[in-house]
Amino acid sequence: MTSPQQTVASVTKLLQLVFFAAAILYFGKTLFIPLFFGLLVAMVMYPVCKGLERKGWSRTLATTVSLSIVALLFLMLLALLAWQVSAFWHDWPQIARKLEILLLDVQTWIAEQAGVTLDVQTNWLRNVAMNAGNIVSNMLRGTLSTTMNVFFMLFMVPVFAALFLYHRRVFVQYLRVVVGPAYRERLDRILQEVIHTYFNYIKGMILVYIIVGALNSIGLLALGIRHAVLFGMLTAIMTIIPYIGIVASALLPISVAWTTKGSIWYPLGVVGVFSFVQYLEANVIFPKVVGAQLNVSTWATLVAILAGGILWGVSGMVLFIPFVAILKIVTDHVGEWKGLNLLLSRTP
Repeated sequence: MTSPQQTVASVTKLLQLVFFAAAILYFGKTLFIPLFFGLLVAMVMYPVCKGLERKGWSRTLATTVSLSIVALLFLMLLALLAWQVSAFWHDWPQIARKLEILLLDVQTWIAEQAGVTLDVQTNWLRNVAMNAGNIVSNMLRGTLSTTMNVFFMLFMVPVFAALFLYHRRVFVQYLRVVVGPAYRERLDRILQEVIHTYFNYIKGMILVYIIVGALNSIGLLALGIRHAVLFGMLTAIMTIIPYIGIVASALLPISVAWTTKGSIWYPLGVVGVFSFVQYLEANVIFPKVVGAQLNVSTWATLVAILAGGILWGVSGMVLFIPFVAILKIVTDHVGEWKGLNLLLSRTP
């Protein structure tokens, strides 16, 4: 029978292990984020690479073609983003004129209601603009650092993915040596299920984008925005790029609503639709759909999203969900971790 002292000691060791693991993940994120993104890409493209090799292609050529498919999809997303920015820039002069008229109306209303003259308001706005310039300068410096990190990621992810695909047998042999003879047969089953899990994860993500695009389109149709289905689906697809994607893709329908409806309420309505759908996507649709595809509980999915955000930011939100799915698969085959399996499983 386990004594209270032994229980406390076990819990303490577990907490220490979690703390040191979190510290390693946090301080080593520069290495781990591109490494695990590369592993994710390699897992997803493994069936393609293996299928090409079965047809007689060399491993080098199969790996190159598999990663070229991923690069092509990424370039298509960048082209879509550039097209939307260009369309918004074309509408900007008309939007700017409307903003000037709106600002003048607001200033006139303030002067009539509060007795603050237009000169006083103009001087105040000038001071605010000068202070905002300092804030923008700091933001630009932070953006430059972030941009450098993104370029580093874009370079290292395909490198790691290529190495994982090309040397996959070496990594599998290493895992067999590490787990030992007792778990060698289980390891093969776990690896097969992991490949299947990653496929389900990508399938779940595609389903999420379809649902989000449909909801966006319905909201825009209700507002009477032109090309509602096009804007709704494009905005859903652009959410693949965290934060930047949703903002850039929303600018075009907002500008169309502003220039065609002649009322501030329609652009605000577009913002409201996208905000509400994004809330549903983050808190309901994503945990339910992706969690169901991975057979991971909604509770574990939300914990993974929050923990990933704390440790690695947006990258952690993307990567930690497959991590939890892999951990769930491992606990399916390790009887000693049955308690953890109950927490992670969608259907215990």
